[in-house]
Amino acid sequence: MRQYILFMFNLGKKASQAKDEIYQAYGTGSVGLTTIKEWYAKFKKGEFNLEDQPRSGRPKEMEDEELLVLLEEDDGQSTRELAKRVNVNQSTVLRRLKALGKVQKATRWVPHALSSRNKDDRMNIAMAHLTRHRRKSFLWRIVTGDEKWVYYDNPERKRQWVDPGTPSTSTPKRNIHGKKVLLCMWWDMKGLLYYELLDPGQTVTAQRYCDQLSKLNEKISELRKYVGHSGRKVILLHDNARPHVASATKNMILALGWEVLPHPPYSPHLAPTDFPIFRSLQHYLAGQHFKTRDEVKKCIDDFIDSKDEDFFTKGIYLFPQRWQKTIDANGEYFED
Repeated sequence: MRQYILFMFNLGKKASQAKDEIYQAYGTGSVGLTTIKEWYAKFKKGEFNLEDQPRSGRPKEMEDEELLVLLEEDDGQSTRELAKRVNVNQSTVLRRLKALGKVQKATRWVPHALSSRNKDDRMNIAMAHLTRHRRKSFLWRIVTGDEKWVYYDNPERKRQWVDPGTPSTSTPKRNIHGKKVLLCMWWDMKGLLYYELLDPGQTVTAQRYCDQLSKLNEKISELRKYVGHSGRKVILLHDNARPHVASATKNMILALGWEVLPHPPYSPHLAPTDFPIFRSLQHYLAGQHFKTRDEVKKCIDDFIDSKDEDFFTKGIYLFPQRWQKTIDANGEYFED
């Protein structure tokens, strides 16, 4: 390509003309106009050597070692920042990072900036649950649940195959202030036990939650007759939302004779209703639009009917794995 640029220079062609000729022969983007102008400037000075000039530098091992030290200091530095600090160009840094097996990942959104106390709580609770499970499994006794807002409008963002330079179609974001209803759901490893879809504008209070637990208890007695006998009482797992830990709720759970499985604050991934139930439901809702609460309810009924027992069983069996991951991460959040 450099010889071709020199050839065009010797013909007396302008840099822009050389670019057009090269693009016609080799295709658009084969070389940039800036690069052609840089070579033209050298030729005008009488510099016709087309080879790269030797560069001074330290051995690659030393450069890699210095790069690793900089990453250990701050792994969020850009390749531009790293290149400036080690006095090489940006492409060299990128090439060396790839050779070292480094990949760039975006930071994850997490529910909360965990304090040392939070991490200790997560570690201790995960270790206690895992030890208890290994001694004698209690997964089949767990009943768990949570709440989720279900929106009437659920836009779906699709991936598209388009020509280079062609923009994809636009999809407006969901209006977070749009019409929505609150879904309250409880389940165990055998399947769904009970759910309520509140009316628009309603939320969960301590009194409503107590009423829901009472109805849940009736469903458990009806659908899980083996639970509650021979000292095999229900183990309830819910998060630390205010209605869940209110005095009235604690008294209700005590009256029902249930055990509450300790749950650390700021740990939605240790309560499996989000994974897989609500995540799967969100995919199911994508692209759907409702006009009435009854339409929303029918969609949720259809979603529930589409899930077999294995779906719920696998959700409960994720518990030991997630407890172990919490321990391995020293109480920090982990990637799913």
